[in-house]
Amino acid sequence: MVAGIGPQLGRQLVAASGGAENVWQMRHADWQKVEGIGPKLVQILANEDRRRAEQIMSQCEQLGLHLICPEDEAYPERLKPLDDSPLVLFVCGDAGSLNHTPMLAVVGARRASREGKLVARRWCRYLSERSICIVSGMAYGIDAAAHGGALEAESPTIAVLGCGLVSATSQQIQKQMDAIASQGCVVSEFLPDTAPRPEHFPRRNRIIAGLAEATLVVEADMRSGSLITAGQAVAYGREVLAVPGSVLNDQHAGCHQLIRDGAMLVESAQDILTGMHWQQAGTGRKPAAAYKPANDDERKIMALLQGEILHIDTLAERCGLTVSELSPILIALELVGVVESLPGSRYVLAVEEHKRF
Repeated sequence: MVAGIGPQLGRQLVAASGGAENVWQMRHADWQKVEGIGPKLVQILANEDRRRAEQIMSQCEQLGLHLICPEDEAYPERLKPLDDSPLVLFVCGDAGSLNHTPMLAVVGARRASREGKLVARRWCRYLSERSICIVSGMAYGIDAAAHGGALEAESPTIAVLGCGLVSATSQQIQKQMDAIASQGCVVSEFLPDTAPRPEHFPRRNRIIAGLAEATLVVEADMRSGSLITAGQAVAYGREVLAVPGSVLNDQHAGCHQLIRDGAMLVESAQDILTGMHWQQAGTGRKPAAAYKPANDDERKIMALLQGEILHIDTLAERCGLTVSELSPILIALELVGVVESLPGSRYVLAVEEHKRF
């Protein structure tokens, strides 16, 4: 609550006083002995009305929000060793999910392509089915797709916000928060009524990177905030993974730079499991058996869609079929979950382990 006191300076105050409550028992002269605390901050500390803290704690209790600090059992173990980890976390949902293992951060562009969102949603569903917790920032684009895919399975998903937990600006955002909190939790280090501000998001990003064993960047240009999250992950000694894309699309330039800098290149959800040595993670629901093509037309369609998204006209031309002949075959394959239809009459192979057919 005190302007000018961040996590690192707050820790120094707590260490100097022997405990968080003892900070307020210190003399003003003792405050000033702490490195970084000058006369201006001493005055701000002295003028702080601690009754406001009691009001905030009462508000959290009324709203069912958990308020946890490093001394609490529910505080994330992966954050504790970090010098800049939050002194307080506000949590809506299951605070126990903050210590789920394994945990993967998934980040990327807000204005993501359909293909990028498809990859994020599909991979996160696949990973969530294998007991991997997905953590992201609940923004539009890749973040929303990552949470959406995780919610289609059963493992927890965690959203870290750059604003307070009761500052939702729309009914849609509130519904998204409720859905995530019902299967995991929504977290913030900001006071509940704090509105989102640009300077909050780098602070949010460090929590995303700190919570997870690895950070996956699905789609990002060179100016993307996702690169900040990746940089924090590297600073914390965590793995960074990146999805490559077309060199003709600047949306992938950030991922390509990460790969040049040493990030792990991943082309499938299975690459993540292998690269992180998560093969022993729980398998969740049993994967469906590989689909066996019923005839040569189905086999040809599945082969053409392997690793590629095609418009129905292009697919018809390559298959040697008319659109009217191809359409019922695609409908049948979609009904059994082999292909997925995308906006604009485009199709993609939906079987996750498609290389088996």
